[in-house]
Amino acid sequence: MTALTLSTAAAPGLRADALVIGVAKGTKGPVVARGAEAVDNAYDGSLAGLLETLGASGAEGEVTKLPAPSGFKTPLVLAVGLGEEPGKGDEDDAEGYDAEALRRAAGVAARALNGAKKAAFALPLADAADVAAVGEGVLLGAYSFDAYKKNGKDAAAKDAKAPLGEAVLLGGKPRDKAYKAALERATAVSEELNRARDLINTPPNDLNPESFAAVAQAAAKEHGIKVQVLDEKALVKGGYGGILGVGAGSASGPRLVKLSYTSSKAKKHLALVGKGITYDSGGISLKPAGHNETMKCDMAGAAAVFAAVVAAARLGLEVNVTGWLALAENMPSGSATRPGDVLRMYSGKTVEVLNTDAEGRLVLADALWAASQEKPDAIVDVATLTGAMVLALGNRTFGVMANDDAFRTALHEAAEQVGEPAWPMPLPEHLRKGMESPTADIANMGERMGGGLVAGLFLREFVGEGITWAHLDIAGPAFNEGGPFGYTPKGGTGTAVRTLVRLAELTAAGDLG
Repeated sequence: MTALTLSTAAAPGLRADALVIGVAKGTKGPVVARGAEAVDNAYDGSLAGLLETLGASGAEGEVTKLPAPSGFKTPLVLAVGLGEEPGKGDEDDAEGYDAEALRRAAGVAARALNGAKKAAFALPLADAADVAAVGEGVLLGAYSFDAYKKNGKDAAAKDAKAPLGEAVLLGGKPRDKAYKAALERATAVSEELNRARDLINTPPNDLNPESFAAVAQAAAKEHGIKVQVLDEKALVKGGYGGILGVGAGSASGPRLVKLSYTSSKAKKHLALVGKGITYDSGGISLKPAGHNETMKCDMAGAAAVFAAVVAAARLGLEVNVTGWLALAENMPSGSATRPGDVLRMYSGKTVEVLNTDAEGRLVLADALWAASQEKPDAIVDVATLTGAMVLALGNRTFGVMANDDAFRTALHEAAEQVGEPAWPMPLPEHLRKGMESPTADIANMGERMGGGLVAGLFLREFVGEGITWAHLDIAGPAFNEGGPFGYTPKGGTGTAVRTLVRLAELTAAGDLG
């Protein structure tokens, strides 16, 4: 992973493969951002005009390369677009650029510098928060998944460039406690988010419930987190009918993993529940061709929960965080659950399975009830749950539902703070009637229209009485099938990790009541 350092060195004298500067989109053309003064001076103040001549406008995601001026020890200047220039009269923007703009620009630049050993980033840093944003952007943007290309047996592997080796953030204060803490936080969160991406990108023939549980056990041991793994025998003994029912058709048995991070100074307990379907064929309700090729990503919710718990431990947050990973592989076979079967869940409720491809809610239901038994202050579940949510919000925004409006708002705001697009969604009571079953307490399907909301209502049935709960449907942004953008790569994105970590921080600080 890319190494991050802070430096107050002058840009001309720093040895590196490239110097990254920012350029914004002004009303009359590109505007050179603060941090690039040395480069602008070396061009006699004509850098903005030179960049415009080269086609630069300052638009977000834009990259323009030019030779470094005479006297610089870096051969290349890389100008990255920051988007619109901050308004002069806006107090919020008077000191610098929006954190997300910095994060995205740093990510674009880091990806453009794949193959470089060292780069200096002279982006506008107004405070420690900006250092954190640029640091995250670099580490997340430089990410690549090459575990299956290391032998270099094909042309693509041989031509692949290694991620940027080192990033020096100029203008950062290496002896300032706030700056150092910001960089350490950015490193911890980004490393765990990238671990989640690795898990999401791992092929399902190598990542099954057992191997996922083993990864969680190893990380827990490394970071002082208590871990418990329930295998098939333990799940049968405990009556976890939902998880067992989903995993019944697979040769790889299901698991329920409990990760417990505790702080001696904690006053609150946060429970996180993740859907971990390591491959989703749809089961007997088989997905059609064209809808199953990326279903290795159906464990992205569990990956996010896992990463968030480890990040909380690494940051030493003063809050108890318990993560529940509901792991199963949904496959068709002679032993698979059939449409029409009735499962008795861990809560004791019975569920008529009308569609075996609505399996995520079944494993989550058992995990939610298990989490409820510890009476946490709040529960948040995360899942790539419904295609309906993708239709509603698109590929970059996740939905937030809750049984408490204030908590839903707090989660939405936490997501906005860290740059993860999210949108609050309702839980309309009239949709509950569609899940009534003549055979069981509830069916796992309801009305087709509003399917994402129906799934949220189903999950609510398995949350303990009086417990604040929220549901994040990350089906859209969890896996990027298009090209990379900002600090987001193609493939697994690690969405929701930063929102969960921010929620844990707010809970530790007592800012959620």
